Amino acid sequence: MNTGQKVALGSVAVAVVAVGIELAYLHHERNEDAKPKVVETAPIDPDYNVFLKKERPDKLEDEKALKGRTLWISTGGQLDYYPYKAGKVDYAKTSGTLLGAEPIVAQDAVEAVAPKTATFRIPAGDKQVLLVFTKPGSTDEYAVPVGNREKGVYTFQSDLIFFYDDPHKLYSFWGPEVWKAIDEHKAILGMTEHEVQMALGQVATSGGQEEGNRTVEYNNLGHPIRVTFVKNKATSIEPE
Repeated sequence: MNTGQKVALGSVAVAVVAVGIELAYLHHERNEDAKPKVVETAPIDPDYNVFLKKERPDKLEDEKALKGRTLWISTGGQLDYYPYKAGKVDYAKTSGTLLGAEPIVAQDAVEAVAPKTATFRIPAGDKQVLLVFTKPGSTDEYAVPVGNREKGVYTFQSDLIFFYDDPHKLYSFWGPEVWKAIDEHKAILGMTEHEVQMALGQVATSGGQEEGNRTVEYNNLGHPIRVTFVKNKATSIEPE
């Protein structure tokens, strides 16, 4: 297992493109110098300068090696987790859904045969791979799917599911008011799309293609909220 870096935003990578506006040369008189081109570039979103670690697991032992580490959820609102008792995953009922920036403490990694009800996000394979974890301050153990094994080959989604460093520090420039809202899993006016996504989760429907200038409806664990963004600032927040 090795460590690299990635630029990510949950399960979607975003490329920053400089937008240039060229002004044509204007000739007023035969002897008048041509006006030079003027190029305007879009401001760089500081979020895209945050580098995120990768662990690149390719075997069960790599997941087990996370034991004792605190991880934070990147794919908020997507993955259900299950009780883990006596060495078994209880798929019969969920214990909840992992939320954006929520911390967990890795304890182990196990394999289990998953029912169809548990394969919406992570395919079953021959066996699912689940990360066993506790929440800070608790000894209760849970398990969340992070990959699978199919014909002896492992596929893991851990690098998309987790932050390996505290996002509160990675994105400290968001400020205390925004982070308070994120930790309470609510949206407030002035938030960017990335910030709202961290607060309400990644399950959403977009009303346009231009990020930061569109309306997005967030599932918000079955309590939809519609947020309108103008110049990448939330200008309207309406429960559906």
